[in-house]
Amino acid sequence: MADVAIVIPNYNGIAYLDACLRSVSGQTDVRMEIIVVDNGSTDGSRQFIEEHYPACILVCLDRNYGFCRAVNEGISRARSPYVILLNNDTEVLPGFAAGLVEAIRKDERRFSCAARMLQYRERERLDSAGDFYCALGWGVARGKGKPKERYASGGRIFSACAGAAIYRTEEVRRLGGFDEAHFAYLEDMDLGWRARIHGWYNWYAPEAQVLHVGSATSGSRYNRFKVLHSAGNNLYMIYKNMPPAQILLNLPLLLAGFAVKYLFFAGKGFGKDYREGLLRGLRLCRDYPDRRVRFVWKRLPAYAGIQLELWKNILLFLPGRGGIRGKRMRTLDQG
Repeated sequence: MADVAIVIPNYNGIAYLDACLRSVSGQTDVRMEIIVVDNGSTDGSRQFIEEHYPACILVCLDRNYGFCRAVNEGISRARSPYVILLNNDTEVLPGFAAGLVEAIRKDERRFSCAARMLQYRERERLDSAGDFYCALGWGVARGKGKPKERYASGGRIFSACAGAAIYRTEEVRRLGGFDEAHFAYLEDMDLGWRARIHGWYNWYAPEAQVLHVGSATSGSRYNRFKVLHSAGNNLYMIYKNMPPAQILLNLPLLLAGFAVKYLFFAGKGFGKDYREGLLRGLRLCRDYPDRRVRFVWKRLPAYAGIQLELWKNILLFLPGRGGIRGKRMRTLDQG
């Protein structure tokens, strides 16, 4: 049995596949299986993998079902206790897979471990050191754009970025996997949040490093697809993971947070897309009420801990906090 399965979703990513798969195949310090799930690519990706990387397990879907369906397909085929999810526009550095496996094995309560993601073009700067979320309804890629040396120590995070992270295979399956209603964006935060409610925690493992191009599939930092899906998925995620009493507790902050987000995107010319995204989120709440995490009293300590963290993380967005040095931190959907 392999120590870990590495699942790589792909959609028309032939420009990145060779560098990604070559770096992954060079991880010889752990036993692994590589699973590439192709979302109906039309750019020759499938033929390239079959010809140049025949050792990979190639799963071919008939059309683009989104990130969530792709990784769920890969996870369902994994035969190892751990699974690493990896974006196709990445190059892993030596010791990446072994570092993640070692990190998650250190504590049986760790649900996931996020790698240290570095910007491909500015490799001394971070792309992500794990994700945080706050009571304003804002998520943030921790450390984005900052020197990598500032985030050289491991620590607890709200959730792992699924662009380069390891998970416990069976626990992901028990939690129902990634919610395919998300299609793309915030699905990793949703899963990490659900795991937190069930008593797990998520960890940042800087010893595992990966270079990340970013926005390879969506095409740009700001675009209709990203704004629409991020806005709707955020609303849906709150509905799923907060009991009614917690939603009411946070409602003033959430309304303020969504209003600020709308003004930001309106200023970028995406106000209409943001509104449409919120309507999409409301439809998801209406269509999938059965996917809400059922509140049980024994999990009250977990909810309380999460709530305190949601309040505390507001400080990350204030000038001068969290190493920002007077600059306001961008949320995940703001690039």
